[in-house]
Amino acid sequence: MGRGVGGVTDEDDDLVARSRAGDTAAFGDLVRRHHSAACRMAVLAGAGSEAEDVTQEAFVRAYDALFAFRPGAPFRPWLLRIVVNLARNQARSRARRAGLVLRVAAMWEDGGVVDPQGVAVLAERDRRLWAVLRSLPDKDRQVLGCRFLLELTESETADVLGWPRGSVKSRTARALARLRALVEPEMAR
Repeated sequence: MGRGVGGVTDEDDDLVARSRAGDTAAFGDLVRRHHSAACRMAVLAGAGSEAEDVTQEAFVRAYDALFAFRPGAPFRPWLLRIVVNLARNQARSRARRAGLVLRVAAMWEDGGVVDPQGVAVLAERDRRLWAVLRSLPDKDRQVLGCRFLLELTESETADVLGWPRGSVKSRTARALARLRALVEPEMAR
């Protein structure tokens, strides 16, 4: 197995090309070659006991995104970036769930009772907010989703969307202004 430019193995190049052409067995070979490294990276990125799940999801996403993979680029770093992003998102999600559980528990400890009417009002506001978000142009939804729903940094958002960092910053500001203009009258109801 020879090494190409940038640490790309000739065998990886061949397997990626065959996978892109629809050869699922070739992709299976890529999985076998890189599974161990991907799993280790998932653990290092914070997936903990869910590292195997993150790794499997990363391979699914990699397979689905092979059309966007640049031929001749190193496969392993591309795959590991997917693993890291998934592990980070999974860790953030786990932290948000834990925070919600703690808030609910604190409310019960304080003798608070869940107000069904308050829950219904919040659910209705959430539904209306999601409807407004869906009405925004695709690029606005994407940048707001990355920055605020996925809690990605500007740099991460630029990497994910393939935009220059300055574009992320300006598009975020414009998208927030559009969202604010739509939300203020909607939420006043």
